[in-house]
Amino acid sequence: MDRLRSPLEILHDVYGYEAFRGLQGEVVDAVMAGRDALVLMPTGAGKSLCYQIPALARPGTGLVVSPLVALMQDQVVALREVGVAAEFLNSTLDPERQQAVLRALDAGEVDLLYVAPERLLQERTLERLSALRLSVIAIDEAHCVSQWGHDFRSDYLGLHRLAEVFPGVPRMALTATADAATREEIVDRLALHDPA
Repeated sequence: MDRLRSPLEILHDVYGYEAFRGLQGEVVDAVMAGRDALVLMPTGAGKSLCYQIPALARPGTGLVVSPLVALMQDQVVALREVGVAAEFLNSTLDPERQQAVLRALDAGEVDLLYVAPERLLQERTLERLSALRLSVIAIDEAHCVSQWGHDFRSDYLGLHRLAEVFPGVPRMALTATADAATREEIVDRLALHDPA
């Protein structure tokens, strides 16, 4: 996919929309400028475009951390249908398929990679990914980092390491639900730097 297109061109050519909705444009601009971001939008408001478009517009592979295997698979299928080279790494893949995904990553043939936090935090996964150029890191369902929430996932607590392993790569935390205390906790626990 041509990496030199602007976010608006990608929005139109890949997704078929003429304009961003709500705060999508502001989020995309912040990430394109290399800033971290905390994205709080209701379900169905288009959070995924906020990381998918910068992933396609910036050089490298977009990394998406998602706790839900079914959601990962749905997103990858939808992205492939519009011509985006998307893959996922999770426990549903047999070893042969996992190796094929890793080879495609190494060859620079993957626009977006979805991975579960448990898999991402394995040393061999971090090592493999640190050899790649990443365009953006999106942490979906970021409220899972919050001890306040019923969706708390302890693996999310290790995601602050992404700031150390991938310095200079903009990171975004996305969620549909977070009160002020939870937003503060997300920024703190994920080590987001001055997020938009």
